[in-house]
Amino acid sequence: MIILPAIDIKDGNCVRLFKGDFNTVEKVASDYLETAKGFEAAGSEWIHMVDLDGAKEGRPVNTKIYTDVAEKTNLKVELGGGIRSIETIDEYLNMGITRVILGSVALKNPKLVSDAVEKFGSEKIVVGIDAMNGMVATEGWLESSDVNYIDLANKMIEVGVKYFIFTDISKDGTLSGVNVEQLKALSDATEGRANIVASGGVHTMADIIACKEMGLYGTICGKSIYKGTLDLKEAILYAHMDK
Repeated sequence: MIILPAIDIKDGNCVRLFKGDFNTVEKVASDYLETAKGFEAAGSEWIHMVDLDGAKEGRPVNTKIYTDVAEKTNLKVELGGGIRSIETIDEYLNMGITRVILGSVALKNPKLVSDAVEKFGSEKIVVGIDAMNGMVATEGWLESSDVNYIDLANKMIEVGVKYFIFTDISKDGTLSGVNVEQLKALSDATEGRANIVASGGVHTMADIIACKEMGLYGTICGKSIYKGTLDLKEAILYAHMDK
């Protein structure tokens, strides 16, 4: 299992939100590059980055920050937020981003997802499924839908998607533990056809252990690292251990 420490960017700052609410912005680190280098020093191979301004505006906003991390560290950068076109995906991949996350467009423009997988390959595309009470939310979590998160995952698998990030919005930034029930339901429903990354609520090693025991592909850790409730190095070592 891989561990993806997270940096969310808003107004050029490293922040975390509580349940995705933009009114709860909390600055968690002073320098994005030093933070990323710290993750690398702890043994990280990946970093999960989100352009919160981009998610809200529907276009790339803080591009230099992500390309800086890609250029000045050896981390593989997984990036989401405001990616709404093939052109944007192409630009990011050419700038050294390893994987791009397609969120709202998976629901609103599934053809873009299938076109992206066809053009760039399934290794380069991740679909982010963010849900509240099991229903998919879009546009930086500002809009809700009547689509079940498992139904969306299955539709995306049909067009060739292999990588998914599942976030229970009610857990995100709360340090209240991952939603094991929903993650297990998604894992069971897509067994053998999807690589699932858990996001939202990670608090302690117990969450890392739970995710690994479910056979998940990865786990994203944000506030738990910044608040010191999870030791990143320990999490990475455990994640890499053979069962």
